[in-house]
Amino acid sequence: MKLNEFDYYLPKELIAQEPPKKRGFSRLLVVDRKKRNFEEKIFNEIIEYLEPGDLIIFNNTKVIKARLYGKLPDGREGEILLVRKIGENIWEALTRPAKKMKEGVILKINNNEIKILERKKEGVRIIQFLNTSDKEVIEKYGNIPLPPYIKNQNIEEENYQTIFASKEGAVAAPTAGFHFNEALIEEIKKKGVKIDFLTLHCSLGTFRPIKTENIEEHQMYYEEYEIPENLVRSVEETKREKKRIIACGTTVVRALESQMKEFGKLTPGYYTTNLYIYPPFQFQIVDALITNFHLPKSTLLLLVCAFADKELIFQAYQYAIERKFYFYSFGDAMFII
Repeated sequence: MKLNEFDYYLPKELIAQEPPKKRGFSRLLVVDRKKRNFEEKIFNEIIEYLEPGDLIIFNNTKVIKARLYGKLPDGREGEILLVRKIGENIWEALTRPAKKMKEGVILKINNNEIKILERKKEGVRIIQFLNTSDKEVIEKYGNIPLPPYIKNQNIEEENYQTIFASKEGAVAAPTAGFHFNEALIEEIKKKGVKIDFLTLHCSLGTFRPIKTENIEEHQMYYEEYEIPENLVRSVEETKREKKRIIACGTTVVRALESQMKEFGKLTPGYYTTNLYIYPPFQFQIVDALITNFHLPKSTLLLLVCAFADKELIFQAYQYAIERKFYFYSFGDAMFII
């Protein structure tokens, strides 16, 4: 399939620029795959579509202050976006300006030095924090890495974290989780719906654009994830009771389906995945999906099209555009059932 088949036009005014004033009150488009119809709701009305015994799985990753600014040897400003920690004070990272970030170059943040060790394929650099620990520099000088389409890059950190964020390591937020607040979680539990967690540290695999004309040629970047023992028990119990596994977000889908593809079952432990989901894909574990509206020609949009049928998803997106839903990280949500 060609990448252009997954393109659509979105008016700029429909790109959400601010987080919702109150979580749980964004708009929700319920997409029924069997009936092939749509319903408009307020997000906290999602509870109407949940049944006792269903299991919602959230990603509890926490976004780190992964964007760092410093000075290059020629005095120009340089930028590092940390992607994945691979050793003691050593990271994979993206850098700007790319041409200036050659092997051996040192970026200075006050008296702290970061050295470019290696340039890997597709522009990823290996960098090392030299005279101060990475944790110290990140905490003191780092910035939350908001998506580039957000004009105000000074949004409060807590607005780019889910209420579940507890395990540090992500450089992008699992944004489907933004819509949940404590009150809604309590109502969900009261209804007899179970909730549980896994961790996938959203990184380059989540947000890197597809650059190949044929979608099959795209290579996903590896991301780290953890499957806890209690989640395995929860999933097995839910499947025995013939209830639904509901993934909150595409990152949850990728972690679960990676396990099924590799092992045929959920297996507790720490793993990496570069699973690339695009049509057609045989889902083995996820029954329903809570997700936001995604960028054109993105791996996230392809995943959603694989889950729900491309034609239906594009009809849903057109419906949402005509009714002025908000898109992307701070935008409205879909519940695909």
